[in-house]
Amino acid sequence: MKILITGLVLLAAVTFTAGCKKSEMETKKLSNLEAKINRFAPVEITADVSKLSDGDRKALAKLLEASKIIDKIYLRQVWSGNEALQQKLEADATPEGLLRLKYFKLNMGPWSTVDHEDAFIDGVPKRPAVANYYPEDMTKEEFNAWAEKLPEAEKQKATGFFYTVRRDADRKLKAVPYNEEYKDLLEPAAKLLNEAAALTTNSSLKAFLTKRADAFLSNDYYASDIAWMDLDSPIEPTIGPYEVYMDDLFNYKAAFEAFITLRNDEETNKLAMFAKQLQDVENNLPILPKYRNPKLGASAPIRVVDEVLVGGESRAGVQTAAFNLPNDERVTREKGSKRVMLRNVTEAKFQKALVPIAKIAVDSSQQSMIAFEPFFTHILAHELMHGLGPHTLTIDGKQTTVRQQMKELGSALEEAKADISGLFALQYLIDRGVVPKSMEEPMYVTYLASAFRSIRFGISDAHGKGMALQFNYLADLGAFEHSAATGRFKVNFAKIKDATQRLTAHIMTIQAEGSYEKAKALFDQYVMMKPEMKAAIDKMTDIPTDIAPSFPLADQLK
Repeated sequence: MKILITGLVLLAAVTFTAGCKKSEMETKKLSNLEAKINRFAPVEITADVSKLSDGDRKALAKLLEASKIIDKIYLRQVWSGNEALQQKLEADATPEGLLRLKYFKLNMGPWSTVDHEDAFIDGVPKRPAVANYYPEDMTKEEFNAWAEKLPEAEKQKATGFFYTVRRDADRKLKAVPYNEEYKDLLEPAAKLLNEAAALTTNSSLKAFLTKRADAFLSNDYYASDIAWMDLDSPIEPTIGPYEVYMDDLFNYKAAFEAFITLRNDEETNKLAMFAKQLQDVENNLPILPKYRNPKLGASAPIRVVDEVLVGGESRAGVQTAAFNLPNDERVTREKGSKRVMLRNVTEAKFQKALVPIAKIAVDSSQQSMIAFEPFFTHILAHELMHGLGPHTLTIDGKQTTVRQQMKELGSALEEAKADISGLFALQYLIDRGVVPKSMEEPMYVTYLASAFRSIRFGISDAHGKGMALQFNYLADLGAFEHSAATGRFKVNFAKIKDATQRLTAHIMTIQAEGSYEKAKALFDQYVMMKPEMKAAIDKMTDIPTDIAPSFPLADQLK
């Protein structure tokens, strides 16, 4: 009997201990997920629809429906297992399951965008560099060997924005157009765009929506990109395949996204004068004259908008504050590019993240210079500068692009270029009296604080990697100074202008030469997290990394 009782007691103790350990593990998992989610500050993003006509209001509702289809396409593009995983998560009603689903929706996948793309769900693989654009077992070497043997027209498809690469029955590579790959989703999306076009009385919006609906079915986006450049409407939709960040293999393939926004006329009118200065800025870039564009595209519209809803890639992880599109070099040569500034999103980011970051990272003598207007204006300049500098190149007698030459480094190098040359451009306009002199010092100090905001996204992210390059380059030239006593940084105003010009010249020259090797050397030298930077970032654990927007207006307009 004693033996039996002792055995039962031991069994109970083991069971109790195992249960405690399991409970502790579950509690720790919940805590970790909650901590990850809490880095994104909940914010309601809304806009004023009171001035919309009845037809435009109904058209807006159709566009919101289309945006939700874009979510589904993007989920499929992220990873071949993404859709099935989401369904599995939606069926899990446990506390941990609900948190996993919430963070999955924040990232639009099982990898944390602000944690170097680390998986936060057990059992998923490392985020594939090929995303779901290429076969998961395909190598760079296999792709290059296949593409080089193709006729030029077929090679353009293989390396183009709007084609996936799949294996045929013989396991050979083939290019599949997006209108075939995503037919089941693009057809209903096109239907909604056509319905929205029928509801609006705005001719430019009607033209864009009908042409973009056609593009979804034909896979030819040129005409609809031109129509988007000419859009002059209270509703400013951007919907389709655009950015190539997710293609970590080559930066060739475009991800689907949607920004459904309303134009902010008052703010748009304030910024219109910048568009008139672009050719002058281009003519004075700190690069050899042969690398400058003597005739930029005729159109460079700037739109300040308020977001109503986002979909697809623009929903994932860190939220976009502004964008510069289209990326099709044919369109940018002919028409230039449009810069779209998301004012309500930018204000939320500034208040929730940048202001508290500055209190930790910026020297107390310069903290009073942190302000929203220089933050917003530099984001505008960043987007403007995407359209300036080298784009189309001739290498060994063949026409190519910076994007194709830079391969997987292209996105990060382009983000660094836009950031640093944005400062160069603003300084040039300040020196000419176009931008008030009072903007000068606040611009550099706010940029310094914003650098930490970007680097917190992780240096595997294109924006974070590009900012790490800039920060360390400028610090090495003495433009940023660190105090060991306080752990804070400040701008050296005597050195920042020259350092900004030098880095602008360095990056744009690499792009103009199409030198992948020089780009790689630049990243290898400067993309790192130095101890003093890491120490400052480690103090920011309680500051939101970014925002987690909700869209009450979108729900009201259903």
